[in-house]
Amino acid sequence: LQDLKANPHRNAKGTVIEAATFVALKIGDIVVCGEAFGKVLSLLVIFPYVYQVIGLTNVPIAGDEFVVVLSLNVAREKAEALAESLRNDRISAKAGDGMITLSSLASAVSSGRLSGLDLHQLNIILKVGYRSIEAVRQALQVLPQDNVTLKFLLQSAGDVSASDVDLAAAGKALILGFNVKTPGSVKSYADNKGVEIRLYKVIYELIDDVRNAMEGLLQPVEEQVKIGSAEVRAIFSGGSSRVAGCMVTEGKVMKGCGVRVIRNGKLVYVGILHSLRRVKEIVNEVNAGLECGIGIKNYNDSEEGDILEVFNRVQKKRTLEEASASMAAAREGVGMEL
Repeated sequence: LQDLKANPHRNAKGTVIEAATFVALKIGDIVVCGEAFGKVLSLLVIFPYVYQVIGLTNVPIAGDEFVVVLSLNVAREKAEALAESLRNDRISAKAGDGMITLSSLASAVSSGRLSGLDLHQLNIILKVGYRSIEAVRQALQVLPQDNVTLKFLLQSAGDVSASDVDLAAAGKALILGFNVKTPGSVKSYADNKGVEIRLYKVIYELIDDVRNAMEGLLQPVEEQVKIGSAEVRAIFSGGSSRVAGCMVTEGKVMKGCGVRVIRNGKLVYVGILHSLRRVKEIVNEVNAGLECGIGIKNYNDSEEGDILEVFNRVQKKRTLEEASASMAAAREGVGMEL
């Protein structure tokens, strides 16, 4: 064993393992805590050095500091001044950012593009019950965010307040509450401001609504849905245009739809089915098993044996996963370095 001894003549050095500040709070004190104030009517012991205070005007935000003042008038002035200061700071910090405006959770479509890739942002104010902030945030962060990113303008515990509504209006954000309430006066204020507040008791419902809102921001993709096909049996000239005499072999052909000209298994033209005749009558559609005359807009090069595939163009809503896959493919195609 080593015979270690301390040098009693040198300056002391060590590590602080615990520190505390002791103050006295008693029943009857007038306190200000963030935007809340009031007279302490009761002190209930929850844990050692943790107390529940009864008597405040409203629920303060977790992390707010409190201070004892001389009177209720002083407390009210301090609380109102702080509330106004915080409200102005939040509005000035977020105003003018050019954020996307949302009309609802399920239907908000934006056309903004950057470098040919959809890039959007969904602003959220998250209000949750105590001890739930991180759990809810992590659940939302799991959603794919390659095209639409989640930005939390505020995340705090406690019921929805008027200052939350002001921030949402300035930042064009949604207010989402989990296991919290919205006072009637705040709800009316939000309605006047055009701010939507959604409250939830089940976290999966909250996540589903956020997903729908994010997908609502994605540009839909156009798909070509085949509705029928016809085989060119003969070519008829009519002045400056040519008409393809066809047999409808599948589904139906319709005037105004898109048409693909397939020759020897290869695509040679894509256009619009401009005219459609059945015998001598002008018609809008012809079903399988019938003959018809088809004219294609700005195209006079059809040949016998061509296959005409007729299709409709439809807008399809994308999922976050589909958008992420498209983003990855686009990045790979243009050699983007992120």
